[in-house]
Amino acid sequence: MKYNEISHFSHPQHILKFEYTEFPFKCDGCKEIGIGSRYSCAACNFDLHSHCAIPSATISHPFYPKCSFQFMSRPPTENGPRYCNACEKDVTGFVYHCRACGFDLHPCCAKLPMVLDDGEVKLYLYRKVSASCHKCGKKGRSWSYRSSCKRYNLHVACVREMLVESWHDIYVGLGKGGGSSGGGGARRGLPTRIPSLKDTLQTPHNRGKSKKKKCCEMAGLALQFVISAVLGDPTTLIAGVIGSLMSRA
Repeated sequence: MKYNEISHFSHPQHILKFEYTEFPFKCDGCKEIGIGSRYSCAACNFDLHSHCAIPSATISHPFYPKCSFQFMSRPPTENGPRYCNACEKDVTGFVYHCRACGFDLHPCCAKLPMVLDDGEVKLYLYRKVSASCHKCGKKGRSWSYRSSCKRYNLHVACVREMLVESWHDIYVGLGKGGGSSGGGGARRGLPTRIPSLKDTLQTPHNRGKSKKKKCCEMAGLALQFVISAVLGDPTTLIAGVIGSLMSRA
């Protein structure tokens, strides 16, 4: 459910307003990167993912049918540092926690769509996949998105790593694609506002040039979908990504 304005326990001094942004932000709830839909206090530079702003008290998840995950404003302190069972990254803020099993999920990871589908690429979320990841070339690790054709497999953990590695380039606009002007002008130089796909896909190809190009583009498109979903808004940037791919054809 979407509200234009909300009050929130984590920022009681001001009303948070719903807005949509094409630029990345850091969520003050779960402490993870976001893009697209958010609730924001412009006066305090305070932002929340929609999933963090309007959480469910408890949730269940198909991957853990025996678990009941409770929303918590801070991770449990027992048993040392916590990590998300979906993306393997540290949990430092808002979290869904199962007391019985000890499992933790970032709010955005907990709400990752089981299927991403734009009519051309369809990706299914799996808890474990035996195939190698297109990004790291390894098996196992975290949850993965896998295409229906089974050619493309992407670890949610790898996507998280790409976002962390590229955060400064995306947000400040000082990367190779951002020019040297800094700030908003530099960010406008980034056509999709998310990490470059160049040299990120490791799976080798033994095909002709045209087929190789198409395969790489489809893998890139799959990666963009997963990035958008991990950022908390699976509908974000889809049109822009398709346009970018078409312009390179």
